[in-house]
Amino acid sequence: MEEWGSLLSKCNSLKATKQIHAHICKSGLHRDPLVLGKLLLHCAISISISDALHYALRLFRHFPNPDTFMHNALIRALSLSQTPILSLHPFIQLRRQATLFPDSFSFAFALKGVANSRRLSPGVQLHSQAFRHGFDAHIFVGTTLISMYAECCDSASARRVFDEMPQPNVVAWNAAVTAAFRCGDSEGARDLFGRMPVRNLTSWNVMLAGHAKAGELGLARRVFVEMPLRDDVSWSTMIVGFAHNGCFDEAFGFFRELLREGIGINEVSLTVVLSACAQAGAFEFGKILHGFVEKSGFLYVGSVNNALIDTYSKCGNVAMARLVFQNMPVVARSIVSWTSIIAGLAMHGCGDEAIKLFHEMEECGFRPDGITFISLLYACSHSGLVEEGCGFFSKMKNVYGIEPSIEHYGCMVDLYGRAARLQKAYEFICEMPIPPNAIIWRTLLGACSIHGNIELAELVKARLAEMDPNNSGDHVLLSNVYAIAGKWKDVASIRRTMTVHSMKKTPGWSMIEIDKVIYGFVAGEKPNEVTEEAHEKLREIMLRLIAEAGYAPQLRNVLHDIEEEEKEDSVSKHSEKLAAAFGIAKLPKGRILRIVKNLRVCGDCHTVMKLVSKVYQVEIIVRDRSRFHSFKDGSCSCKDYW
Repeated sequence: MEEWGSLLSKCNSLKATKQIHAHICKSGLHRDPLVLGKLLLHCAISISISDALHYALRLFRHFPNPDTFMHNALIRALSLSQTPILSLHPFIQLRRQATLFPDSFSFAFALKGVANSRRLSPGVQLHSQAFRHGFDAHIFVGTTLISMYAECCDSASARRVFDEMPQPNVVAWNAAVTAAFRCGDSEGARDLFGRMPVRNLTSWNVMLAGHAKAGELGLARRVFVEMPLRDDVSWSTMIVGFAHNGCFDEAFGFFRELLREGIGINEVSLTVVLSACAQAGAFEFGKILHGFVEKSGFLYVGSVNNALIDTYSKCGNVAMARLVFQNMPVVARSIVSWTSIIAGLAMHGCGDEAIKLFHEMEECGFRPDGITFISLLYACSHSGLVEEGCGFFSKMKNVYGIEPSIEHYGCMVDLYGRAARLQKAYEFICEMPIPPNAIIWRTLLGACSIHGNIELAELVKARLAEMDPNNSGDHVLLSNVYAIAGKWKDVASIRRTMTVHSMKKTPGWSMIEIDKVIYGFVAGEKPNEVTEEAHEKLREIMLRLIAEAGYAPQLRNVLHDIEEEEKEDSVSKHSEKLAAAFGIAKLPKGRILRIVKNLRVCGDCHTVMKLVSKVYQVEIIVRDRSRFHSFKDGSCSCKDYW
């Protein structure tokens, strides 16, 4: 038995797992529930082996009399899968067995599955059954019940379960604090934390994470300072908390402080700060981290490599992302690695290469999941590969048995919309087997805005008004369609509606990294030393573009019926232009300008970037909400298709 356990612990592929299974059968141990239970557990919980869960399900079905341990292994695995609600199936099978009974693990794993799927009704039923079996007072089950109610946003029930626990330990207290934060009750979380009879390091980290996720960075910093002891989780929480709230310089500052403290860096800290680099487009800082990864021996860690691929992709250097993937040890590659590089190629409009890599992945024996197909469809959409995208959508369903999610349908609408096949996109939505959400309709409205289809835009906006009437973005998109068509009365009507309902347009912002410092620019922001310098340089650039490249502003991108001179002034102050001007002023000649923008690049800015790249002989890489644009020698990598 020990021999099989040792072999399984070293097993990292489905092929090797099947070989071990064959040896077990030859040894006559295939009917031993203990041996098969260990094999089943290994397959069920192994995230590094592609298709392992499917193999575990087959093992379970073919074993004549699976015991409670086997049922629990499957419940646990399914609770952590992409379809966690399916964990109830083996739980129900276990309940129907006359000679078997669920234990505390059965209930805890099933409750975890319900929590991960956020289904309150089956959670209440499990709570009732746990009560009948006497497990409601069990500390493990009780703690999971608190978490389940919190995930389902039932704060009252979560608190009631905690209050009814006879002797809650520190784990239960931590779960109650987490539940309060999860339900948006920061004050209640602080009250519970203050009343805790015993606190451990996890208790402090729970407070850190709660405040950080709520955007209460000042309170998070105060807790961090007051902590009697910190570990790598504490530091990672601060880094990711500040990064997710857009405070990238502070996030990088915490990482530098972590290094100065001499605390051992782990893969979590590295992946977190790499993720921050990816969000901020901090290419130079990412390169420094890459060097640190190499020196520290983390190149054999799959998650760190995946984070590096994502960072380079989102920082505009897909060539480096390819190199990281190619240099990854084969054993370290997972479906996440393949999906990450396919997504990176998709962002850069390299549709053909993404498709080629997908086929290579299939040949290597990796089974694509739903996220892989989202990246693949995204690649087809941004490269105009309509027929190929339709083929992959069909293959996902018919070959791999993956039921399309709302995200997959959204990709297909985007695929048709970008290719100007708007009527086909509308018909596709109407034929969807699941109700389209606001994002689906909004994707089509965006396509109508790009291609100027007023009639369909009005129809789609009417649908959106029923679902999300106060969304400012929808009003702006329809206003855009009217403005391009010169229907200023309709534009004014939409603007009045937005004013009456206190709707505000999302301000455009752009960021650029200069000497490992992130500078941000927002259209219409108050002047300061940095913005004044950017505006001054931009005025010089615009005059040179007019004189040397014949530039004329594309005023149709200004959505107000105002004088031509005012329009020119408005369109010239877009945040990405300011970021580019500041980059030209500050960066030495020959350096690439890397800009991150929160909205879609407008047509005028796209033209300006092309002209700047030619006149100033500089490469500019812009990451907008949709994709990457690499401007060089007067042309863009998107080939004006975005």
